[in-house]
Amino acid sequence: MGKVIAVCTSDIKGVQKKNVHEARFIEDFGIEGDAHAGKWLRQVSLLSHDRIEEFRKRGAQVEDGAFGENLVVEGIDFKTLPIGTRFQCNDVILELTQIGKECHHGCAIFQAMGDCIMPREGVFSRVISGGTIREGDMLEIVK
Repeated sequence: MGKVIAVCTSDIKGVQKKNVHEARFIEDFGIEGDAHAGKWLRQVSLLSHDRIEEFRKRGAQVEDGAFGENLVVEGIDFKTLPIGTRFQCNDVILELTQIGKECHHGCAIFQAMGDCIMPREGVFSRVISGGTIREGDMLEIVK
C-alpha cells in the first residue's frame, strides 16, 4: 500500500505538471483538465516518491510534477510490477498499461542533470473506474 504525496496536472503537453492536491479521474479518459487525458493507454502517469527523493539526493532540484507525473506515491516501486496490475484509491481503479517511456533528452531535467528518471521509473495507467484522489489518500495494489 502506498500514500499519495501529490496529484499533478497540466493543461498543455510538454510542460511540467503542478501539484493541484486533488483531482477527478474519469473512467476510460484520465484526469479532468489534464492535457494527457484521452482514449489511450497512457491516461495517468505514476512515479514513486522514493525514487524522486533518491534523484533529489543527487542534486536535482525538482518539484512534484516536474517529470510529467500525475501521481506521486510513497511506498510503491511501480517499475517492479507487471503490466495489468490494478491499483485502487477510494473509488478510482487504475490499470498499469506501460512501464517507462522513451525520453526526448530535450527536457530541462535531462539538460540540467544528464539524466531523467521518468523513462525508467515512471509508469502509465488507464482509468478503469473514476472518482476523486487527494493528497494523503492510500493507493493499494488490488491485482
